[in-house]
Amino acid sequence: MGVSEREELRDRVEAKRKRLEARLAEARAEGRKHGREAVEKIQQSLSDLKEMMAGGWDEVSEAVSAKLNAWLSSQDDDGEPERSP
Repeated sequence: MGVSEREELRDRVEAKRKRLEARLAEARAEGRKHGREAVEKIQQSLSDLKEMMAGGWDEVSEAVSAKLNAWLSSQDDDGEPERSP
């Protein structure tokens, strides 16, 4: 993976992570049943990201890159996949 591809992937991952963290804060504020379900789903998605990125960006292999791209393509907590640039 080239430097520019890695930078693009990193930007996309960081953008989705920030969206999920913002939605997590909103869902926690709701506190209702729907909010709790959303919190759990978002926390799982963020946990999956943390696990994939355990080695940091310097350790992103082709396999990890493929997993990250799949994570980006997966639905967010509101059922929307990542918006492509």
